[in-house]
Amino acid sequence: MGTVITLKNVRASFLTLGEPEYFGGKKEKPTDKARWSATGLAAYDDPQVKAVDAMIEEVAKARWEKKYKTILENILSDPKACFKVDGRRKDYDGYAGHWALTAHRNEEKGRPLVFDTDKSPIYKPDNTLYEGKGGRIYSGCYINLQIELWAQDNANGKAIRATLLGVQRNRDGDAFSGGSAPDADAFEEITEGTEDTDSLT
Repeated sequence: MGTVITLKNVRASFLTLGEPEYFGGKKEKPTDKARWSATGLAAYDDPQVKAVDAMIEEVAKARWEKKYKTILENILSDPKACFKVDGRRKDYDGYAGHWALTAHRNEEKGRPLVFDTDKSPIYKPDNTLYEGKGGRIYSGCYINLQIELWAQDNANGKAIRATLLGVQRNRDGDAFSGGSAPDADAFEEITEGTEDTDSLT
């Protein structure tokens, strides 16, 4: 068991919450596993970051005991070895001035919880959207992100990882790349077989 924390009102990025995907987009090795993913961006001065740092140290100490400080120092100096990365290391929209906190969940563990603001589910068990839930969670909106921290120590090396437990929509935000937030209400029902000459403007 790891250590669970819910990060509130962080900005969502690189979401894979519908169909799970393979890292890199395809299965390249027999050991590759499809997974769901989410990254939450927390500002440098967000007090939740201190809680995350304390939990990282707690998890490392529980796994490596007296050696944990040296091991953790090595982990934190490697951006691929920790789920928490300084946004300055990433050349992505919205990352400057933030910590990027990335969590994954392998398909074999079952899908993560994905809720709307009223706690109604957004995705069905078959990974399709419930009616009216399209565009409710998108990269750039703000979410509550529940993750479980754990220490990796295996043939792939030592690291501090995070498993994705759940995502809840918190509020709208500017979609990344300067776009607008998706708005399902801007569309109308279409009767199949009819032709609409009005363009979507």
